[in-house]
Amino acid sequence: MSTEPEFKERLSNSYLFGSNAPYVEELYESYLEDPASVPDQWRTYFDQLQHLPATDGNEQTRDQAHAPIIESFAQRAKANAFLVHAAAPDLTVASKQVSVQSLIAAYRSLGARVAQLDPLKRQDRPQIPELDPAFYGLTEADLDQVYSATNTYFTKADTMTLRDMLKALRDTYCQSIGAEFMYISDPAAKRWIQERLEAGGVPAFPAQRKRNILQQLTEAEGLERFLHTKYVGQKRFSLEGGESFIASMDEVVNHASESGVQEVIVGMAHRGRLNMLVNIMGKMPGDLFAEFEGKHPDGLTDGDVKYHNGFSSDLSARGGPVHLSLAFNPSHLEIVNPVVEGSTRARQDRRGDEDGSQVLPVLVHGDAAFAGQGVVMETLNLAQTRGYGTGGTLHIVINNQIGFTTSDPRDTRSTLYCTDVVKMIEAPVFHVNGDDPEAVVYVTQLALDYRQKFRHDVVVDIVCFRKLGHNEQDTPALTQPLMYKSIGKHPGTRKLYADKLVAQNVLTEEEAEQMVKDYRLVMEDGKRTIEPVLTDHKSKYATDWTPFLDAKWTDQADTAVPLTELTRIGEKLTTVPEGFTVHPLVNRLLNDRRAMARGELPLDWGMGEHLAFATLVASGYPIRITGQDSGRGTFTHRHAVLHDQKRERWNDGTYIPLQNVSPNQGSFTVIDSVLSEEAVLGFEYGYASAEPNTLTIWEAQFGDFVNGAQVVIDQFIASGEAKWGRYCGLTMMLPHGYEGQGPEHSSARIERFLQLCADNNIQVVQPTNGAQIFHLLRRQMIRPFRKPLVIMTPKSLLRNKDAGVPLSQLAEGQFQPVIGEVDASIDPAGVTRVLACSGKVYYDLVNARKEAQRNDVAIIRVEQLYPFAHKAFETELRKYGNAKEVVWVQDEPQNQGPWFYIQHHLYENMAAGQKLGYAGRPASSSPAVGYLAKHQEQQRQLLEQAFSAKHKGFTLTK
Repeated sequence: MSTEPEFKERLSNSYLFGSNAPYVEELYESYLEDPASVPDQWRTYFDQLQHLPATDGNEQTRDQAHAPIIESFAQRAKANAFLVHAAAPDLTVASKQVSVQSLIAAYRSLGARVAQLDPLKRQDRPQIPELDPAFYGLTEADLDQVYSATNTYFTKADTMTLRDMLKALRDTYCQSIGAEFMYISDPAAKRWIQERLEAGGVPAFPAQRKRNILQQLTEAEGLERFLHTKYVGQKRFSLEGGESFIASMDEVVNHASESGVQEVIVGMAHRGRLNMLVNIMGKMPGDLFAEFEGKHPDGLTDGDVKYHNGFSSDLSARGGPVHLSLAFNPSHLEIVNPVVEGSTRARQDRRGDEDGSQVLPVLVHGDAAFAGQGVVMETLNLAQTRGYGTGGTLHIVINNQIGFTTSDPRDTRSTLYCTDVVKMIEAPVFHVNGDDPEAVVYVTQLALDYRQKFRHDVVVDIVCFRKLGHNEQDTPALTQPLMYKSIGKHPGTRKLYADKLVAQNVLTEEEAEQMVKDYRLVMEDGKRTIEPVLTDHKSKYATDWTPFLDAKWTDQADTAVPLTELTRIGEKLTTVPEGFTVHPLVNRLLNDRRAMARGELPLDWGMGEHLAFATLVASGYPIRITGQDSGRGTFTHRHAVLHDQKRERWNDGTYIPLQNVSPNQGSFTVIDSVLSEEAVLGFEYGYASAEPNTLTIWEAQFGDFVNGAQVVIDQFIASGEAKWGRYCGLTMMLPHGYEGQGPEHSSARIERFLQLCADNNIQVVQPTNGAQIFHLLRRQMIRPFRKPLVIMTPKSLLRNKDAGVPLSQLAEGQFQPVIGEVDASIDPAGVTRVLACSGKVYYDLVNARKEAQRNDVAIIRVEQLYPFAHKAFETELRKYGNAKEVVWVQDEPQNQGPWFYIQHHLYENMAAGQKLGYAGRPASSSPAVGYLAKHQEQQRQLLEQAFSAKHKGFTLTK
């Protein structure tokens, strides 16, 4: 018999492994069933295996054949013999876990409803059944049970007792902060807010930080009380009751600087504005006091009240220097919002700040205006668009729970919160009790961090009160006796917080009072700034306006371009990339424009405009044009954006020739805007006011719709320079002309613009051919004269062959404010009547004169209505010494159009004895008739009146 070592050696022989293994295993199975069934040699070998320990370590255990066992398992499986019939599970625990999750979701969604937000505690907090554990079947017995906390951030552990979880939910969502964010569709944004609120909450600020917060409250209260006693009864729109706003703005500047923000652009209304100027922006108190005393700087023709004025300064913040700019603001609440956004976008574009990380817009609202003014919604709608986005805006609401004299919630609005409008863009809202300044500072940090991370709007709603009336001359208790009884008992936010810090041993009561006295001394001195202003800081991104300060409207500009350059650029404008398929109609237009650029066809308006844009960008001037149809043009004349007819993706397949004119050219941006006039025009005004070196254009779909933005025109465009000294080169294109399209598609209300004209404040122009628009647009940039340009653009003239001009007019000459008679067959000595007009009616008059063979009538075009070019008009008029009559002809009704504005200008340049007359539509309350037949009849009558042998109607003899 073999020894154990010998046997082990045999076990290691190769015939037991590899391809032999199945054969050996089969022999062994046969041996186990019947040892005599295998050859003797194998039987001896297998017998020896039986003396080795089995898998249980026992040498007595015999191996079992595998095949019968495997077959047995197979048969049992077929018969479901392995199925275990378990007892019915107890789902109670799982059900309660679901209830806990529902409770968590309820607090995240509804906790703000019962948060302690109102410093006046005017109303009982509502009963919200979904916030009661009993609503979900949870009882007192469940409070100490442990449940999963994996989808919360209250603890690092996986579980919490329901009691602890409930306390954490109430502390997070129902105390001084009420958060609304569960409507956000981005899961990452929601989780981020949940984690920030639940994992940390209001931090335990260090003692020095708490002292700084108290200092901000002391300054806010101190300024108001100083002004209240020094300038009794004067309007200042006090911040008293909302002092925490100053603590919030201080945190905005400092915390934003820590995340890379270098500029903060602020828009706000009256409430707290003076406090902002002195205590945040570092305006010298003495300068503010001078304004209260009626003193004002020289140089402004009109000026404005002190609580409308803007300001800018460079501040030393925790993260480095920050340029802080407060926009000038009229009394029209919230209208500054789009202006700030436009100014912000211009500054971002200048820096190449594509994601908005360096320039931050901050809009400060009143609660009533935020809910009530439509421009709020219009501006919010711009937030995430390509042409108007600014990387997110921080909104701060000074929510004093009253608008003028309206505080009854049945009258204030139709929404639960004044901030509900922001839910349309899914902006989170952090409501916060103004009497908890630490919570105010915390949510300000939270909101800024959210904006910087997600590039989205966010709202901080500071719920506070208004200690005095709407202004300091009001007696608010006349209409709000109950509210002002509560306010009369309120000690003030500063006092509450000072007492809290005294109780915490952060400082003594004497130290808190010394802060008040020290600030009073600074006010009485008036010569020290409150904030650390950097007087010698100069940013490389600052705009230099000095070249534009002394320019006059009569200054000339060389706007001509050599023919060779026009032809070269024309080829660029009409060439599309290989494989790019344009629409057949567009292809025909490009072919025509190519011929125009070669001088083979008369130049139309669209090509004149295109060549103006192209030559400007080729010279390095950026261009930005926006409007509801600006890419194509309302009347399909522009086609600045070409569309590949075979494109396969919705966001691909466009080509903009004006972006491919020359190497190192200026940028060309064309935006089809959202369907808004007020917000978009306000945005472009803000952009142009911050960027004088860009040709910024807003184009109305029809000029008639511009009155939807009348506030922007009246309060900013027409009067901004006179009130605030703000220069702006914004260009407005307003399609205007009587074509029989009815009351809302005929008139840009030119009379309204002319009524606003004074002090050389704006330019109102009505060009009549492609050469004029070419030179006009180029003049707007090349001449260092930055005033708003209002262009009455044509409709039918876009394709009127009579309005075509030779290419040579672009290579010579300049914009002509007045165009005299161009028909060489008209003998000046034989002219007895001069027709003066502006716009499309000129071509109607030319054709009517030709048809009537009236060579005794000369026609003068006034292309620039304001400023009126007296010398140029007088020069043309004096050519006709025998003319007895000067007749103004217009399309518009007599009480509209230029007539009432222009008649005294015409009269001034007439010779003694000449008669001034009017030919046009009769006065009307509507801009135009709606019936085509009546339109045509009126058109026939005005032409007949212009050429009648004896002029009828109004006459004035000089």
